[in-house]
Amino acid sequence: GAHGEKSTSSSASIGFHGSLNNGLRYAAELIARGDKANPVKSNDGRLEISGSTLTFILLAGTDYQMDPAKGFRSGQHPAKTLLLQQVNLAWTDSVDHKLYDSLRDRHLADFSGLMNRVVLDLGSPPAGKSLTERLAAYHNGKEDPHLEMLLFQLGRYLMVSSSRNSLPANLQGLWNDLNHPAWFCDYHTNINIQMNYWPVEAANLSECALPLLNWVEASVPGSRAATQKAFGADTPGWTMRTSVNIYGGNGWEWNLPSSAWLARHYWEHYAFTGDPKFLKDRAWPIFEEVSKIWLHHLVEKDGKLVVPQGWSPEHGPREDGVAHDQQIVWDLFSNTLQAASALGIESDFVRQVKASRDKLLGPQIGSWGQLMEWMIERPKLEQSQHRHTSHLYAVYPGHQISLGDTPEWAAAARTSLTARGNSGDSRRSWTWGWRCAMWARLGMGSQASDMIRGQLTWNTLPNLWASHPPFQIDGNSGITAGICEMLVQSHAGEISLLPAIPLKKWGKGSVRGLRARGGFEVAVSWEDQRAEMHTRLTSASIRSLLGNPVVLRLPMTLDTLRVTPEDGEAFSVKPNAQGRFEFPTKAGGRYQLAW
Repeated sequence: GAHGEKSTSSSASIGFHGSLNNGLRYAAELIARGDKANPVKSNDGRLEISGSTLTFILLAGTDYQMDPAKGFRSGQHPAKTLLLQQVNLAWTDSVDHKLYDSLRDRHLADFSGLMNRVVLDLGSPPAGKSLTERLAAYHNGKEDPHLEMLLFQLGRYLMVSSSRNSLPANLQGLWNDLNHPAWFCDYHTNINIQMNYWPVEAANLSECALPLLNWVEASVPGSRAATQKAFGADTPGWTMRTSVNIYGGNGWEWNLPSSAWLARHYWEHYAFTGDPKFLKDRAWPIFEEVSKIWLHHLVEKDGKLVVPQGWSPEHGPREDGVAHDQQIVWDLFSNTLQAASALGIESDFVRQVKASRDKLLGPQIGSWGQLMEWMIERPKLEQSQHRHTSHLYAVYPGHQISLGDTPEWAAAARTSLTARGNSGDSRRSWTWGWRCAMWARLGMGSQASDMIRGQLTWNTLPNLWASHPPFQIDGNSGITAGICEMLVQSHAGEISLLPAIPLKKWGKGSVRGLRARGGFEVAVSWEDQRAEMHTRLTSASIRSLLGNPVVLRLPMTLDTLRVTPEDGEAFSVKPNAQGRFEFPTKAGGRYQLAW
């Protein structure tokens, strides 16, 4: 019901409250503030305003609470909550003229505190050109590295805006203006919500991961009940369908690997932050429960454990041993074992996880050098330019395949990725980011850069939002994650600096503030040595947040540095006049040079 008291004063408000058909209560209040010479009038739900100065504040809320034990309700009527918010605003004659400035200053300090953690410099923007003109020129083939930097930072901006002290970012982040939005603004667990959160740890926004993790835990009771109803009361653990809502309700199509994929985000949060309490209290229960459903579900076939009746999402038939599912289960078991090791847990369960991981059917290389998507070859499907690259999960976001440890698999993944084409059979904004990250993991900077160009050319709106259509935040998040992988990688037990820089496009630049697994913060600068056709590292600084040892890999070389810094210590690497790297030594021999 709408309301608006009759009043004439320097401030007045109108608002409404009600409830949805599921009982969720909502309320909103619009406060308008004029000045004493030009009062605001409120009459029967209308505001009458005049004068040259006016401030609006919109308060809105519901009685949703992310707590299944309370039925996802706070018990507090949102209209009453909004009244309390008005009191907290201290809307009085003595401070009203300062309120806007103080709210704006508070917002900027809070927001810039996260955004300014990472600074990427790829050069200056073209002089005197608007964003619209720059996009048009870029579409016509002009280079604009600064525009690509803006796209990177926009992904961070969207995450800061839509995933703090809130629900996790849904398919549209929080930028939905429709009562019947695309896919109901839900959480799609077959890639979309995961991609939303790919960049948060590396891009130094670790806090923004918490809404996702909070939602996962709040969804467990409902997902567990749905899992047991669908697959039998004796089924341990839980998983989700493809489409899930804010109450943990499961909609369209079971997606059995979804919970294992979501568990990866728990490991990532620990790997970057090193928080042992988080690992013990929150991550380990997730690893344990989700691993149990796979220990229960896997079947043996020709001496190997395979996922029965799996699917390479949206591509091909359902059958045993699909590469996508095999890789995700390997990833889950590996993260579970790493967590057990960090926590010092030795048990029959852990031993069973290890035995099962070692027995899993691993990646297979086919007759034309491809990474096989299914246990049998299907040339027409494997060489189709399908939008999904599900069978390359092990390259990114997983780590089962890497250039250093599994070069033959990496070469096969490169063959498969090439066969898929740039964006697949139908352009989706999320395809560019995923392929960008995979090309970066495979050391192919030029191809990774082509994916940035593809998104900006084909799937970017005038405000740089990713078009799906109509708009889907995962395209922005995915491309930001891909750019992180081009600059710094830390998935293979080392920090690799500038592993996939496009030499011809990013000839000179710097980045500071990116995070690496193990608790490190990285700053690096470079310039293109065209005569030598390689990227010259001009400086690097690694700050240790946890005191962990690190192997540092330098760009375009096989050189590594092995370092054991102290907690809070930073160390720098710079080339000397001959282009060799000088490394600061310390008493006691804690730093070891390994060329």
